[in-house]
Amino acid sequence: MTKRIYIIGAGFAGQTLALEIQRKAVFGEVAAFLDDDAGKIGRVLDGAPVLGPVEGAAHALSPQSGDEAIIAMPGAAQDYQKKLYTVLRDAGFQKIRILPAISQIIEGDAHLIQTRAINPQDLLGRAPVAINLKESLAYLRGKRVLITGAGGSIGSELCRQLLSGGAERLYLFGHGENSIYQIDKELRLLQEEGVGEKATIVPVIGDLKDAPYMDLLLSRLKADVVFHTAAYKHVPMMEENPVAAIQNNLFGAANILYAAQKYGVKRFVHITTDKAVEPSSVYGASKYLCEQLVTETARVAVNGAFMAVRFGNVLGSRGSIIPLFEKQIAKGGPVTVTHPDMKRWFMTIPEACSLVLKAGGVGENGCLYLLDMGEPVRIRELAEQMIRFYGFEPYKDIEIVYTGVRLGEKIEEKLIAHNEKTVETGFSRILRIEKTAPAMEDIHSFREKIERLRPICYFDEKQPAVYRDSALLREILGNALN
Repeated sequence: MTKRIYIIGAGFAGQTLALEIQRKAVFGEVAAFLDDDAGKIGRVLDGAPVLGPVEGAAHALSPQSGDEAIIAMPGAAQDYQKKLYTVLRDAGFQKIRILPAISQIIEGDAHLIQTRAINPQDLLGRAPVAINLKESLAYLRGKRVLITGAGGSIGSELCRQLLSGGAERLYLFGHGENSIYQIDKELRLLQEEGVGEKATIVPVIGDLKDAPYMDLLLSRLKADVVFHTAAYKHVPMMEENPVAAIQNNLFGAANILYAAQKYGVKRFVHITTDKAVEPSSVYGASKYLCEQLVTETARVAVNGAFMAVRFGNVLGSRGSIIPLFEKQIAKGGPVTVTHPDMKRWFMTIPEACSLVLKAGGVGENGCLYLLDMGEPVRIRELAEQMIRFYGFEPYKDIEIVYTGVRLGEKIEEKLIAHNEKTVETGFSRILRIEKTAPAMEDIHSFREKIERLRPICYFDEKQPAVYRDSALLREILGNALN
């Protein structure tokens, strides 16, 4: 029996998907479009009728177990997409896919391969700002682009969006063989299916901590632009491994920054975090020092623009609470939250990456930018929404238990420090951070701190006793660690 596919949305994106499904009959057949637009209801598009309104039509279909619904309305408001998902689920659809609202699709370039199973982060975040991605990426046309941490959550999404930039080459740099293998294969498959423009994709396995290798690599790749996303990010784990956090995050960043400046990189975009603001964790302190490192590099750079982009949490990143909550709900609970008042800023990974790419093009040398994160979200409320997303009632079907704040965590994060203020840039949801008072670290003390941290992270036969001394490391971090 041929699988019946119902496309929710009879607009350009939905019709594009329908044509692709018809061309590749292996996926099934388009049984109908569903739409709320009275001007479309009753028409026949590419042999499939347009039914509606959606709620009534969906319940009248009595979908079979093999039937599938695809929400193909990438420009629709998030509340409306959430309503559509609820309607389809209640109507009996067991398989629901979505065409994500990323910039390439908003511009009309929709492909079946871009659809995926709907998940909580599609419905939990705010409505993303619509960015003309091809216009934003004009500065990358014909350029060689290096993405560190290309297999991670942020790095891999940057790579997907960079396919539309017209870059000559995309260098996918990472330490993990499997993650780089996966994003490399995914990008090539996307290209085969017509997503984006043709770029040569080059996977590169390496370690940021290896300074001679980073020097050699940048000398050979001749990258024009670098997006530095690679970092150890898990706060409690880095509290247990503080030397590794500083070695990888700080000295790894120093190695690639130095090599980028030396070999003429035109634009360097460093990804930083709200945890760098008055940090309470070693991870946060490592990123706070990285922000200073970028600023110092920019100060002495002869050519090129070196900048940092700061933002809060992203929904669904590896090691984040969303995947953890999903697993806890799947086993029937309980869902664990550290504190009932714990709050975080969230945005979706695609929106964060689109804004980072935009900032990379319009940003100026030495500047620190902040993505407008909206309003903070209570983690407890996020857990409740996720439980409802999977059809359960919180505290009745699945319990929420509080486990206590972990080492290095704050109840609430800040986006700017007490000695900082934000300034409008003229670009939606991108702010520039300016210091309103002298930084805690002047250049001399900052450099001194770096040199004192070095023999803790890298063995020095002149100072063997300090190697891997985490207590001394915390002492040296001093006022960079509240």
